[in-house]
Amino acid sequence: MSHSLKNTPLADEHIAAGARMVDFGGWNMPLAYGSQLDEHHAVRRDAGMFDVSHMLNVDVTGADAMAFLRRLIANDVSKITATPGKALYSCMLNPEGGVIDDLIVYFFAPDRWRVVVNAATADKDVAWMRRVAQAESVSVAIEPRRDLAMVAVQGPNARAKVWAARPAWQPDTEGLTAFTAARFGADTLVARTGYTGEDGFEIVLPAADVAALWRDLAAQGVRPCGLGARDTLRLEAGMNLYGQDMDELTQPGQAGLSWTVSLKDAERDFIGRAAIEKFATPCAFFGLKLSERGVMRAHMAVRTPLGQGETTSGTMSPTLGVSIAFARMPSGVKPGDTVEVDIRGKWVPATVCKLPFVRHGKAVEHP
Repeated sequence: MSHSLKNTPLADEHIAAGARMVDFGGWNMPLAYGSQLDEHHAVRRDAGMFDVSHMLNVDVTGADAMAFLRRLIANDVSKITATPGKALYSCMLNPEGGVIDDLIVYFFAPDRWRVVVNAATADKDVAWMRRVAQAESVSVAIEPRRDLAMVAVQGPNARAKVWAARPAWQPDTEGLTAFTAARFGADTLVARTGYTGEDGFEIVLPAADVAALWRDLAAQGVRPCGLGARDTLRLEAGMNLYGQDMDELTQPGQAGLSWTVSLKDAERDFIGRAAIEKFATPCAFFGLKLSERGVMRAHMAVRTPLGQGETTSGTMSPTLGVSIAFARMPSGVKPGDTVEVDIRGKWVPATVCKLPFVRHGKAVEHP
């Protein structure tokens, strides 16, 4: 293993548990601890936990913090200012409307916010945020918090097991709605968010405290899960992966993310707005379910009656027992249509469907 890989504060726990470690965007991360399939089912049926400490929490503070974030990202953060701890999912765009990253923004106070960005893009994101702040001459401080770790606990029993491990958190987190967080002390945040399509929490806490939390959750029967299960879970849940389903050459509308772009306030000139309004490239971004045996992967050609398309992510769905994928296809392709996917030189039929494929552990019935 190369020494240049970065380790999360939980790396020793993963290695001690016998995890298969892989290079994920420069981080040494667990792929699976044993059976990836068992880890996937644990999240759908009970509770699993993921080390997501490779993702970066960035504190954005100062008098101009809100104005800066309204300019920086495509969704409008002023929507969440009624409730401290409220979160918003959005994309940060370049001037051409391409996605620099997808992220979650938390509101704590008008001058105190937090942005959670993806691991592989973290350095680029922080550099971009600082460039924008400098160019706009705004009064904000942008502070990457590498002193914090992050654990996602997901599944129908996830919240109960977190409370069993940390009873003190229950009173303040029991009433949390989706995309809302409670804070404990200066540096602990428990948010009702996740990337699996299941209920649960994403917990941010000081790096020094994370190993104890991990062990206490394991003692409650929460199963450690790796990147393999995280990928099949997020695909079933219809959630995009940055760098695979969208990137700097993709506009949000080309990745099914138009809902994360707020054009309501005509005065709000966020970066990328002009390009999206002027050069929007229409396309259809939907799920595919393979009708025969085989497994779809990323970058497979899709043949539709309206022209060529391409899969962006694909896998075998453990919950459905068939292969599923996301695909970018010509505008006009719609759910219910039959298309064909090139799997190693053979055209295999697939059905176009709305996302997600799975919601709260159950298959979504598609027409």
